[in-house]
Amino acid sequence: MGELKALLWKEITLEWRQRYALSGMLLYMVSTVFVCYLSFALKNNQLTPIVWNTLFWIILLFTAVNAIAKSFSQERYGRLIYYYSLCSPQSIILSKIIYNGLLMVVLSLTGFGFYALVMGNPVGDLGLYLISILLAAVGFASVLTLVAGIASKAENNATLMAVLSFPILLPMLLMTINLSKNALDGLDWDVSMDEIRTLLALDAIVITLSYLLFPYLWRS
Repeated sequence: MGELKALLWKEITLEWRQRYALSGMLLYMVSTVFVCYLSFALKNNQLTPIVWNTLFWIILLFTAVNAIAKSFSQERYGRLIYYYSLCSPQSIILSKIIYNGLLMVVLSLTGFGFYALVMGNPVGDLGLYLISILLAAVGFASVLTLVAGIASKAENNATLMAVLSFPILLPMLLMTINLSKNALDGLDWDVSMDEIRTLLALDAIVITLSYLLFPYLWRS
């Protein structure tokens, strides 16, 4: 726990020193939402709730890929050797998953607030929709963090990360869209319990696999 707290604080400190990275992600999301507003909302309100929902998750997915791609690529070789001699690989991967999860929660909630403000808010059950955002943020962060660690061993890590992450994220994204669609329609929570349990199970499986498999990747 001491290693985990120290590494997590290191991630937060580095992000605070490089605030331009977070500002860039927020600017990317705001710009994308504004372009969508110019493309859809100004055309006689042709944006249906289904398109509204799908468009939001596509924006969030690309924001997650861009935000988490730097998890390992920004680490210098000398610093990685220092980590190797100082702490366990489990602490490293868990600290990055927790930090990226917190980062995705902030970006997701901020993006949803701006998206709803600009594009309107057709959500029938706001609480259920926020739960789908939180589950998706944790899932995206855990999957992309592990894939970023794998891609960092390759030369063209940005392309490799996009190729590896898409098949893993696709079922999670489809399940999240179904859950958020139920929230849009204002359906009872009992209807969505299967999706919630599935997303919780997927998040737990990915985090557990990261904890078990990352040490083998770290030794290479």
